[in-house]
This record gives sequence, C-alpha cells and structure tokens, in this order.
Amino acid sequence: MNIYVLMKRTFDMEEQIVIENGEIRDDGEYIINPYDEYAIEEAVQLRDEHGGEVTVVLVGDEEGEKQLRTALAMGADQAFLINNEDVVDYDQFSTSNILAAFFEDREFDLIIGGNVSIDHSTGQVGPRLAELLDIAHVSTITSIEVSDDEVKLERDSEGDVEKVEASLPLLVTAQQGLNEPRYPSLPNIMKAKKKPLEVLDLDDLDLDEEDVEGKTEIIDQTLPPKKQAGRMLEGEVQDQVSELVRLVKDKAKVI
Repeated sequence: MNIYVLMKRTFDMEEQIVIENGEIRDDGEYIINPYDEYAIEEAVQLRDEHGGEVTVVLVGDEEGEKQLRTALAMGADQAFLINNEDVVDYDQFSTSNILAAFFEDREFDLIIGGNVSIDHSTGQVGPRLAELLDIAHVSTITSIEVSDDEVKLERDSEGDVEKVEASLPLLVTAQQGLNEPRYPSLPNIMKAKKKPLEVLDLDDLDLDEEDVEGKTEIIDQTLPPKKQAGRMLEGEVQDQVSELVRLVKDKAKVI
C-alpha cells in the first residue's frame, strides 16, 4: 500500500499560551498535532500488515523538520516538508490547495490525517483535500480494516458508532481511540536521521502565493477568562439549597 499521512506542527497545549498584539507568540514548545499521531501510527500498522510505504507530509516552515523526523522515528519511510513561508495570509484553504498540488502527479492508495488540529480545530483540511482530489473521505474513524481495495471502517458519530464501507483510493481522518501511538525508541530516532526528507517550495508545485492566499480574516485572538475561585456554601442542607438556587437565578442568571 502507498500510504500518505498529513501532519501539522502545533504548539504544545501543556505549555503556557501567550498572546501579544492579537497573535499567539511562537517561541513556545511545538509538537506533532496529537490527532496526527494516531494517523501516523495507523499508517505504520497498515504498512506492516499489507506492505508498501508510508510518507509523511507537512505544510509549514523549516522548523517543521523536527516533527517530521519524529514521525520518521515512529516508523514512516520518508517525509516531505512543503515550505509555506511566502504565503502571507494563510488558512485551511491554503493548506488543502497546496496539498492538492502536491498529490496531483502522485499515486496513493490511502491518505490519513488527524481529525482536527488542537490549535484551530476546524477539521477542514481532510475533507477539502478529498474534494479537490475527487476521492471519497471518511472522518473521525476509530477502526479501519483493508482487504484488497475494500475498506471497512468505524467512525465516531456523536457518541455512537457508524460502520462504513468504502474503496481505495480513500482519505480518512483519525479520531482518538483508533490506536495507541508508539513512542520512538532511541535506535529508531538515530535511524530517522538517515531517512529521506525532501523540502519543497511553492515553485516546485507550480504554485504562486496568490494561488493559495487564505480566505479567512482573523480579527482578534484572546485567551479565555481566568477561572474564579469557587464559593463554599455553609449552614444546614436546606439553607445551602436555598442559597444555591438564589445564586443560580439572580447571579448566574441561568434559570
């Protein structure tokens, strides 16, 4: 099987997020988008079961090479970094169209991406790319079985499970529960340094910056308000209930 994995470099949500002048300061720690880790793990398992090759693709700046090397250490065979630094206004439209140009002359059986990214959480890139490539897609999958060209999948559907059958070529997006991503071992980290990683520019894809300018305008970004300390109610149980009802009605105004 010829499997491609779509990756994104995201900031670590466990680190402190700092916003300056309406933009997120980019000097924090960056990681592989966690949902993409499920995609990488599933691709490696399918490759090991059916044979073939796993290629990881990341659209971003040169700093993304670190995350690509981690994916190679997890078991991917080769990597591509598509440099988007020349695109001033950038959004999901930009990513999907850059990826569509990348896949235009490539043969693939399966494309796997994360269901959403933890920074913007739009879940748009996978479905947009499938539409541009004119192939079927199934989102939020929690199980996948491939037999020849036939694929049986289970997907998360608002707390329930939906069973889907499809054919290759296919694009899917991974949901939590699909698998348990592996940690790269030290030997595999060393091997990953010798695996092929190619850097492409927009010119290599016959694209101009104007072709992939974003369609989204971000007006402002703010952090959520800090949580206030809770209040302990004292007295008899009946008095506590009465006070709680009063607070919910008069102060919180939810009833």
